[in-house]
Amino acid sequence: MLLPILLLSAAGFTILTTEFLIVGLLPGLARDLNVTVSQAGLLVTLFAFTVAATGPLLTALMANVERKRLFIGVLVLFGVSNAVAAMAPNIWIMAVARFVPALALPVFWSLASATAVELVGPARAGRAISMVAFGIVAATVFGIPIGVLISDAFGWRAAFWVLSGVAFAKALLLLLAFPSTRIRADSVKLVTQLRILRNPIVLGHVVLSLLVFTGMFTAYTYLADMLERLAGFNGQIVGWTMMAFGGVGLIGNTLGGRMVDRSPLGATALFSSMMAAGLAFVAPVMQSHGLLAVALGIWGIAQAALFIVCHVRLMKAAPEAPAFAASLNISGANIGIGLGAVVGGNVIDHYGLASLGWAASVIVAISVALAFALMAASRPRQAKTACANAA
Repeated sequence: MLLPILLLSAAGFTILTTEFLIVGLLPGLARDLNVTVSQAGLLVTLFAFTVAATGPLLTALMANVERKRLFIGVLVLFGVSNAVAAMAPNIWIMAVARFVPALALPVFWSLASATAVELVGPARAGRAISMVAFGIVAATVFGIPIGVLISDAFGWRAAFWVLSGVAFAKALLLLLAFPSTRIRADSVKLVTQLRILRNPIVLGHVVLSLLVFTGMFTAYTYLADMLERLAGFNGQIVGWTMMAFGGVGLIGNTLGGRMVDRSPLGATALFSSMMAAGLAFVAPVMQSHGLLAVALGIWGIAQAALFIVCHVRLMKAAPEAPAFAASLNISGANIGIGLGAVVGGNVIDHYGLASLGWAASVIVAISVALAFALMAASRPRQAKTACANAA
C-alpha cells in the first residue's frame, strides 16, 4: 500500500508547485507582463477563488470516476496549462492558464486524500495524509525555490516549461505504476455528502481553515517581494531562502501528521499560535539575518503543519463523507488564500510592505480564538455521542 501513496505524493508535488510557484515569480512576471506586483498577485486570488467556488461540486461529481484515470487526466491538464502559462503574452492569457488547472486541483487533492485513508484506515488518517502531503512540503522545499532559481537564471517562463514537462512525466509514471482502484459505493452518494453542510460544527471548521489561510497568505503571497525589498536579497538568495523556508516545513509536516490524530483542534491552535508569532516578527528583523532565520523557521514549521492539520481536521469532523469534507477544507483554505492575496496587496498599497507581517499575525490570532471556541462547542456533542453509544 506504500507505493500508491508515494505516487500520489509525487503527483501532489507537481500540482501544488503549479499553484504556489507563481508566488516566487511575481516580481519578474509582473515586470514582463507590464503590471504591478499587486495586480499580478490577483493571479493567486483567481486560482484560489476558482478552487473554492468549484471544488466541492466537482469533487462530488468526479467521485464516480476510476481514480487512476482521474489522476492521470489531472496531471495531463496541468502539463498543458503550464505550457500555456509559459507562452502567455499578457496577463489575460496567464489568467486563463491559471483558471483551468484550478478546476482540477481540489478534485485531485480531495480524492487523493480519501484514497490514502481508504488504503490505511481512518485511525492512521493523519499519517497517511501527511505522506501524501509530503508532496506539498516538497513543493515548498524544492519546487518553488528551484522555480525561483530557474527564473533567475533563464526567466520565469522557463520555470513553467520545466513544470509542464514534469507534469507529463508524472502522468506517464502513474499510467505505468499506479494500481486501478475500486470505488466504494457509499463514497459517491451525493445526498450523503451534502448532508454534512447542515452540521454547524463542520461549517465552523471550514471558517477556521478560511481564517488560517487568509492570515498565512496575506504575508506568504508577497514573501519573495519582502525578501527583495526589505532584506535586500537578490533573486538567487531569495530562491535559496525560500528553499530553506520550505525545508523546515519537513519538521512541520511530521509534527502535524502526528499531532492531528491526537487532537485536531488542539494542533490547529498550537501551530496557528506559532505562525502568528513568526509573522509578527518577520518584518522587524529583516535586516538582522540571524533573527530573520528564526522568524522564518517558526513560520515555516507552522505553515507546513497547518496544511495537513486543517485537512485532516475537517475529514475527522465529517467521517461519513471524508472526500467531500476535504473538498470543503480546500474551498475554505483557497478562499483564504485568495483573500490573503487581496488583503496583502491592500496592506502594501496603503501601509507599506513592512506592515504585512503584523496584519497577517492579527488574522491568524483570530483563528486561534475560533479553534478554542470550536473545542468548547464540540465537547457537548462528543458527550452526547458517548452516552448514545453506551446506551
